Amino acid sequence: MKIRLFLLSFCFVLSGCAGYQLGGQKPNHLVGITKLAVPTFENQTLEPRLASLVTNALIKQIQMDGAFQIVSKDQAEAVLEGVVVRADRSQFRSSRTNVLRTSQLQMRLSCNFIIRDTSSGQPIHTGNASGISYVILDSNIQNSEAQALEDAAQRLAGNLAVEISEGW
Repeated sequence: MKIRLFLLSFCFVLSGCAGYQLGGQKPNHLVGITKLAVPTFENQTLEPRLASLVTNALIKQIQMDGAFQIVSKDQAEAVLEGVVVRADRSQFRSSRTNVLRTSQLQMRLSCNFIIRDTSSGQPIHTGNASGISYVILDSNIQNSEAQALEDAAQRLAGNLAVEISEGW
C-alpha cells in the first residue's frame, strides 16, 4: 500500500513539469528565422545619435538572448527595421524647497518596428516597444540626461528583444 501511494505521488510530481521546456520559445511565425539583420533605426526625434544608441543596445540584447544570429542584410533571412518615434523627458521628483527644480528625471523612449522576410519583402511581425529610465540629477545635467537616455535605450532594447524572441 505504501509503495503504491509513493508511486502515485511520484507520478504526480513528475507530471507537474509536463509541457515545460528549457530554452527560448520564439513565437510561431518567427520559429523558422535564425539569421536576422538589424540596420540602424530611423530617428524621428530631435535627440542626436539616438538611432545608433537604440540599434546598438538592441543588437547587444539580441546577441545576449541568443535567439537570433545577427548578420548582414545579404545573409539574413529577415530584417528588423525600426523607427524611434518618441523621446520624452519629464520631471519625476522635485526639490523639497523648490517644486520647479527637478531632482529626479524620467526619460521615455518609444519605437515602432517591423520584421520583413528578405526574400519576399512581406512583413512577418510588427510591433512597438518602449523603455523608461529614471535618473537623479547631479550638477552635470547633460551627463545625467545622457545616462538616462542610454538606460532607457537599453530597457527599450530589452523589451523589444523579449517580444521577438519569447513572444511577450
